[in-house]
Amino acid sequence: MRLMILGAGNCQLNLIKRAKIRGHYVIVADYLDNPPGAKFADVHIKVSTFDTGLVMQAAVEYEIEGIVTLGTDQPVLTAAIVAKKLGLHFYAGSYLALAVTNKRIMKELFAKNKIPMNDYRLIGKGFAKEEIKGLKFPAVLKPVDSQGQRGIFKVRNIEEVSRHIEETLSYSREDKVLLEEFYRSDEITVNGWAANGRAKIISVVDRLTMKKTNRIGICIGHNFPSLHLRGYFEDIERITQDIVDAFGITDGPIYFQYLIGNKGVRVNEIAMRIGGAYEDLTIPIISGIDIAGMLLDYIETGSCDNKTLEEYSLLENTKYVSTQMFFLKPGKITRMTPLEEVMQLDGVKDVYYAVKEGDIAAGIKNATARAGYVIIEGENFDELKAKIDRLYENMKVFDESGKNLVISFNEYKDKYLFV
Repeated sequence: MRLMILGAGNCQLNLIKRAKIRGHYVIVADYLDNPPGAKFADVHIKVSTFDTGLVMQAAVEYEIEGIVTLGTDQPVLTAAIVAKKLGLHFYAGSYLALAVTNKRIMKELFAKNKIPMNDYRLIGKGFAKEEIKGLKFPAVLKPVDSQGQRGIFKVRNIEEVSRHIEETLSYSREDKVLLEEFYRSDEITVNGWAANGRAKIISVVDRLTMKKTNRIGICIGHNFPSLHLRGYFEDIERITQDIVDAFGITDGPIYFQYLIGNKGVRVNEIAMRIGGAYEDLTIPIISGIDIAGMLLDYIETGSCDNKTLEEYSLLENTKYVSTQMFFLKPGKITRMTPLEEVMQLDGVKDVYYAVKEGDIAAGIKNATARAGYVIIEGENFDELKAKIDRLYENMKVFDESGKNLVISFNEYKDKYLFV
């Protein structure tokens, strides 16, 4: 099959490699000159995955027989449009893909179907104070059609909204942004697969994010199982199915982000993709379900074998797994702990560096500043935490002065995690 993969960044590497193992001729589309996945593909087309027209031209030129993406929101819409026009298999139609990638439409469907969410407003650059009357501060300002936590700010008053709205709009193709009430809460991510209109939840993880900064939402780790899993499972399961019903989702991956606080479970946003925190790698470790394989099966044939999915029970799962997405302090990278040494640490299942010696770490503005990931497994939470601590004691990225640039979990706790 001549398969086009939208995006060739770090979170698409496994998909590109898996497609090649299956014997596909892989064409990757990515706007960067030399994205990480290009060296594993047969062809790299330098084109934005947001540009449906140019992607369509390339798809026709290369006579593609399948199109897919993984770990990234907006290209789901591009893939759906191209697949429909070329008569290819894809798990979402154009409107559904738009609804799960555009927060304006997403919120409208939430409201129409009484899906619990935070109060919000849609405002433009020259908004009037009356437009946000009744909305409580602090609030969160975000683009309606972006990804990777780009252009997202926590704002405490109208003046801060005015200060940041142009930057937020710069990450959007629309003239409105989303302003929604901030909900002091924990974040969880629901990963699963819809089969014949029924949602099957594979994992519920605690999504650890940066909060003690106005650029909130940048994820630094996923812990399975969520501490909220058993106490809120009935609500999580009901809301997940309600969303699937409301959006008319029949088949394909689901990736829903919820907030849990003193007002219960509220939906932050949803997507129809495998998660970008390397869930294509962690879900098999957690559950034994080859979700990337299911995705490729669907793109190849329009269906996939759901037997392993149907037999799986989340509440009977006894695994403890953490994905650490680590970041660096600013500086020039001169030396790094070899990957082989990190892999030898107890509990480490996988490790990847997205940086190399000679690179300049510029600081944290959004999720694209990730320096890599480590997947760790333990027998229980205490053991898992001890293994994470040991990881940060041993994994080092040094600058020219010999200072370790890796931000440890304890530093996250002190500087970023708590509001």
